[in-house]
Amino acid sequence: MTGEYRAVFDAEVIFANGGGLRTDGFRLDVPGPEVTDDQLAALLVRHLGLLMVGEVRITNRTVVAEPHKGGRGVAAPAAGGRRLVELSHVITDGMVTLPGWQPPRITDWLTREASRERYAPGVEFHVARIDMIANTGTYVDAPAHRWADGADLTGVPLDRLADLPGVVVRVPAGTRAVDRLMLAPYEVAGRAVLLHTGWDAHFGTDRYAGPDAPYLTADGADWLVEAGAALVGIDSINIDDMTPAAAGERPAHSALLAAGVPIAEHLTNLAALPPEGFRFTAAPPRVAGMGTFPVRAFAVVD
Repeated sequence: MTGEYRAVFDAEVIFANGGGLRTDGFRLDVPGPEVTDDQLAALLVRHLGLLMVGEVRITNRTVVAEPHKGGRGVAAPAAGGRRLVELSHVITDGMVTLPGWQPPRITDWLTREASRERYAPGVEFHVARIDMIANTGTYVDAPAHRWADGADLTGVPLDRLADLPGVVVRVPAGTRAVDRLMLAPYEVAGRAVLLHTGWDAHFGTDRYAGPDAPYLTADGADWLVEAGAALVGIDSINIDDMTPAAAGERPAHSALLAAGVPIAEHLTNLAALPPEGFRFTAAPPRVAGMGTFPVRAFAVVD
């Protein structure tokens, strides 16, 4: 026995945007003889660099002891030239982030006129006041948002929020569920994984919270945890399915935050990013006792 294994199998790949392909007698390095069909499907998708995969059907599978031959990595060249990319919604007075949730109120605490009484002639200041719930605009969820014993905003290390190498997962138009197979082609370990669904185009409209909003599935969240993602973001209304069919379950929040993986929700402008070759930041202030807070999310493309 060599301690290394290869799987031999047939596979049918069905793409989310139509079409498919079939392989017979495909041989692929696997971590061990206990590899499951789901794991094998994810390995196949990554090895071939397939995007927009909807389903993989594995048949006639055997696993043999055989030295590994090495696999092909999947990478895209970074665009040249350093630039900053805004990825946050602007917070304005009365804006709606989540329908039915309290909107922010922005008012004056100290007007310029009133401040003149406090300072020397010709000197004036303005101090504004904002009253808002934590889930406003583009924000980050810390483990305490979901779990009573989880870390709050003060307990999330900066290396999980700032200057993270990033990767963008382009989700096919019309796709709601982002699952393990759609994520499998990407190298996510230690990275901010940003799910680009294009749903941010509906931000501030009734459709944004509608039944077609994209989300991350439970098995997709589990795969990201297993693969070592540092942060996960999405440009949709929620990382989880919010339709009545989901019955209030929040498996993506539960799995990611249990593993200490922060979540950035309501991102925007992800279309401006390359697939990789950028650094991502979404760092909230260190507020004790809070599990969510707005951020100015941005990327440095270099």
